Amino acid sequence: MKNQYYVVILIASILMSCNTQKSSNAHSHDGIAVHNHDNDVANTPSNYFGNYSLINKEYGTKTVVTVDANTRKMVTNALPNHETGTFPNPGNPNAIKAQNRTYTFPLNPKKGEIAQWIREPGVALNGIKFEPGTAEVVQCETGENYRVEALQDVIDLGLDFNHAHVQPTGAYHYHGTPTSVIQNFDSGEDLVHVGFAHDGFPMYYSKSGKYKPSYKLLDGDREGEDCSYENPHQSIDISVGGHHDGTYGSDFEFVDGYGDLDECNGITIDGNYMYLVTKEFPYISRCVMGEVNDSEKRSLGMQGGGEGRPQNGQGGRPNATQTIKEMDANKDGKLSQEEVKGPLKEDFSKIDTNSDGLLSKEELEKIGGRDRQNPPKHN
Repeated sequence: MKNQYYVVILIASILMSCNTQKSSNAHSHDGIAVHNHDNDVANTPSNYFGNYSLINKEYGTKTVVTVDANTRKMVTNALPNHETGTFPNPGNPNAIKAQNRTYTFPLNPKKGEIAQWIREPGVALNGIKFEPGTAEVVQCETGENYRVEALQDVIDLGLDFNHAHVQPTGAYHYHGTPTSVIQNFDSGEDLVHVGFAHDGFPMYYSKSGKYKPSYKLLDGDREGEDCSYENPHQSIDISVGGHHDGTYGSDFEFVDGYGDLDECNGITIDGNYMYLVTKEFPYISRCVMGEVNDSEKRSLGMQGGGEGRPQNGQGGRPNATQTIKEMDANKDGKLSQEEVKGPLKEDFSKIDTNSDGLLSKEELEKIGGRDRQNPPKHN
């Protein structure tokens, strides 16, 4: 009888120990919800530069990374392994869906001297892509166009507490600091490894914010009258007048040396180049400094295969020169009405200020270049 008593005590002690260990994983994200990561199955690496896997039954996450001599390969269903906001919501009508993506990153990245604009600069360690820019455009009857930033207070794009929302395809993606990723992968150091850029260089977040971007707000006021924003669900009259406050990408300009980071939000620390995700614009790099696999350039939105230095205040947005390069079928350096498409065709006579039947680089620059080709959509 005494032996049975000791067995019961031993079992109870084991159960209490297990429950104590389990509860230690519970935490909250900015007070949103308390949860734990007991469903995560991983090889708990000391760092995420080698092979690892993240399998989370609660959220459906399946991300597996393998490394060989030259390549880091990530196979993921692109479902986050953390709490998210509610989707659909009033500002974002899309539901999160699995994507089943495969990414390859150079294992030995090489830094170049020319920044290359890219729509999707990298992927978080959990398989969720970074896509800082948007496709939302405010258009003015006077010809001005303004690309809307995701992090602003004028238009509700339905971002959650991870500064993320969902595309029409169901792809959940980060526009700014990925709150839950930073918390989940925090190893106690100031620099938290959060992902990899597509040129192979790592992406970090500094908890102290000690590394500052080199973008600043422009002086003066914006121009434009009778401006509006439209998407398939609504049309809103927008007043763009007033000082540059960060609502639009064109409110900023890059000033070399203004901060610690280069135009791609990159920096070399202890001999190692890396990109920083920051609380300030550009939040996440809009360009890369290294080489990207040719097979991935188009799918990642690298304009013209990646050529071109990001323009000040545009976050690397395609410019008038690139628009002509893409559409100029007869290579005469100008665009005829037969060569253009979309809003450029619709507004051809308005843009063609000298009425010569051709759109020049100068005329395109007056309307913001490529912007008028991009129909507004939730991005």
